[in-house]
Amino acid sequence: MSENLPTGKDRRIRQRFKINVPVTSLIGDREVPAYTRDLSNRGVFFYLYFTEDAQIDGDFEFMVDLPPEVTLSTTCRIQCRGRVVRIEESATNFTGIAAEILEYSILRDVVPIV
Repeated sequence: MSENLPTGKDRRIRQRFKINVPVTSLIGDREVPAYTRDLSNRGVFFYLYFTEDAQIDGDFEFMVDLPPEVTLSTTCRIQCRGRVVRIEESATNFTGIAAEILEYSILRDVVPIV
């Protein structure tokens, strides 16, 4: 039974995908670009330009375009409602945001730009 439990510091049960894909955070009436470090069906970690991080607090909405490597089909856009669970300052001009995904819906298939 213990072979299914995570080991070491990582106690996550859900599979995470370490992918760098664009995220659009909706902050008030603005769309703020960001990019993921990793994501799962229950959470996401993304980087946001540091001047925008103070405006994300609690629940917020964001969109992410999932590539075919994740969907095993076509690229699709997912709209999510999330809750900030952790903010990590970095030495660069970016801030890491860890968020729990509270709900999501598939908006549409995205046609890749050639």
